[in-house]
Amino acid sequence: MAKKVQPLKKGRWGVKIDLQDFIYQNFSAYTGGPEFLAGPTARTTALWKKVKTLLDAERKKGGVLDIDVDTVSGITSHGPGYLDKKNELIVGVQTDQPLRRAVKPVGGVRLVEKACEARGYQLNPKIVEIYTKYRKSHNDAVFSIYTEEMKQLRKLGIITGLPDNYARGRIIGDYRRVALYGVEALIGHKEHDLAKLNGDMESKTIRQREEVADQIKALQEIIRLGEIYGVDLRRPARTAREAIQWTYLGYLAAAKESDGAAMSIGGVSAFFDIYLERELKAGTLDEAGAQELIDDFTIKLRLIRQLRPPDYDQIFAGDPVWVTLVLGGMASDGRAKVTKTDFRFLQSLNNIGPSPEPNLTVLYSPRLPEPWKKFAADMSIKTSAIQYENDDLMRPVAGDDYGISCCVSLLKMGSQMQFFGARCNLGKALLMAINEGRDEIYVGHHLFTV
Repeated sequence: MAKKVQPLKKGRWGVKIDLQDFIYQNFSAYTGGPEFLAGPTARTTALWKKVKTLLDAERKKGGVLDIDVDTVSGITSHGPGYLDKKNELIVGVQTDQPLRRAVKPVGGVRLVEKACEARGYQLNPKIVEIYTKYRKSHNDAVFSIYTEEMKQLRKLGIITGLPDNYARGRIIGDYRRVALYGVEALIGHKEHDLAKLNGDMESKTIRQREEVADQIKALQEIIRLGEIYGVDLRRPARTAREAIQWTYLGYLAAAKESDGAAMSIGGVSAFFDIYLERELKAGTLDEAGAQELIDDFTIKLRLIRQLRPPDYDQIFAGDPVWVTLVLGGMASDGRAKVTKTDFRFLQSLNNIGPSPEPNLTVLYSPRLPEPWKKFAADMSIKTSAIQYENDDLMRPVAGDDYGISCCVSLLKMGSQMQFFGARCNLGKALLMAINEGRDEIYVGHHLFTV
């Protein structure tokens, strides 16, 4: 017989936005083994079969199934898209069809044109005109800043990974806030921030007011994204399914608008576990139901795509988007942050097979529970789909509520941005120094006096 779902424990998180406090107050550390885990449900198996059919078709078409060349991607740019509307528990894809890629010319329209042409598509000429004549792109802005020496170093390949195409900024949004507070409350906090920015209209204040106004507008668009899928994101999530759905749509909004090379999601396992465990204890959800929610969420993350030119694939194998999702780690109060849902995320590798995405990353400490360390090691051997990072090294720097941006660097959830530096070809730099500053491939280029 089902019991009443217990209310969430209150704390600082009830009066201010504080996800760390919410998790401290409510999560249940798990020190046992994987015996409780459930295999795939018939619904999950059928859904994954449809995904595999799409993935096969994508591979046969050279890695890109389809491109929407007529619509500039944004939070609300497309109508709803479904994998299987009747059977999906977590809904939402980047365009109106799974694996259909969107165009994002704000980064640079020529790059998008090249990516489309390489796949046999032509970008809508109207989009080209707008982003050539009327709208300055990120690429144009960066090139206008480069000095002639910088351009030469870029052309000769001495410095690579520069910010002209994909920028070099990294940020992990705290998408859990959408579920815990609801977007209407988040807008209220931002309106309060805007009201406080009322001092002298110096350049810093003007910029901050403009950026906060843009944030409010984006949050309003996230509400509309929810409406597209029949979801009321104005209010907080009430159930485990809603908590996962709300969080995913917050992430999807970022994936639809941002063209970053890495789209990390951070740490969500303890957050999801709080909602799942409440329903498991009340008897309104069983383990198979909990697992299939995580499996469905994982499937959606595996469908995230960005449009890239073929030479991108020559640098990074497997068409990566680095949806890095962290698991485990230690809490600052000494508890292990391992929950049953950390196990469930690794169990997805059994239920729907291994995959590079999401990029599952175990935050490792020798103090973690032995059953968790053993299960993670066993799954690593079985799937080669898990990476490990030193939690004891990073926790003193960032606290215990952090994610991994791209594949290595830590970022506090929802509160830090990182500017990733360019790469220097030291071998080539040494060769040019030996050759009196001359490049032996591009004849006539003499950069430096040595």
